[in-house]
Amino acid sequence: MDLSVIVPVYNKIGQVEACLRSILSQGMDDFEVVAVDDGSTDGSAEVCDRLASEDARLRVLHVSNGGVTRARRLAYEASRGRYITFVDADDRMLPGGLRALYEAIVRTDADEVVATYDNHLGQHFDTGMRGYADTDEMIRQLCGSRAHFCILWAVIFRREILAGCLDEARVVIRPGQDILMQLLRLAKRPRVYFIPDNVYCYNAGQTVYKTPEAEAQLAFDEMLRKAFAPRWGELKGCYTLRQVKSYETLLTFRLFDEASKYLATFKTDIDSSIPIADRIVCRLPPRLAYLLVMARKKWPL
Repeated sequence: MDLSVIVPVYNKIGQVEACLRSILSQGMDDFEVVAVDDGSTDGSAEVCDRLASEDARLRVLHVSNGGVTRARRLAYEASRGRYITFVDADDRMLPGGLRALYEAIVRTDADEVVATYDNHLGQHFDTGMRGYADTDEMIRQLCGSRAHFCILWAVIFRREILAGCLDEARVVIRPGQDILMQLLRLAKRPRVYFIPDNVYCYNAGQTVYKTPEAEAQLAFDEMLRKAFAPRWGELKGCYTLRQVKSYETLLTFRLFDEASKYLATFKTDIDSSIPIADRIVCRLPPRLAYLLVMARKKWPL
């Protein structure tokens, strides 16, 4: 088995059938789809089971609700493919997309291939990046909240590069799970290859933004620091910049007390490698810093 497609499913009754059919109609036979019903209560599980009874390439795992990262990890452990790609249950693979990803990773012998995508309104998103990427620059972009490349979907991975990136401890990390997964992978210095193919339709209208928590930020920090430890001298600045951006995220939700406590855990690490506008944010009282952060969002420099 060369290719596994992993689909976590939780209460997506209105979208999951279209999602799974878009994968199963890719015109390929030698692949499997592993859907994980994460304790759905709206009939999504029954839709998955019905489709599995019609197509042997689809397997369904039924588990109690434990969050999307756990669902992906269980599917990864149950999957058999040399290569793995992820699809969210409210999104769709575009025709020919799966083959484009698979053929690219086989042809390039990369650890990870990143494609382009559309959103549900038909808008196309393409960073313009092509060929082998500078993974350290990808880390800098992710940590600085300025990355525009696909992080999890519209990406295919060599199985080995995902090892340790779907840790159960990440259940507390709700916002930013996908970003942490990519950072953990990039810390391994994989060979990442960008292609122009349009492979995926992302349903941005279904995105639910969760309120961040300082506890989750600290859990994120702990896992990222461990991953960066072998190259700490090179990546410390990226690590601190990500903390600054996480502080700013807490401010945007007006969580001033949590933000202050979180800032205290890394404030002494802020140095001249951090952009001056971010340093100013960290020096101001939280309520004033909030105004500056919101102004920068409205009028980016």
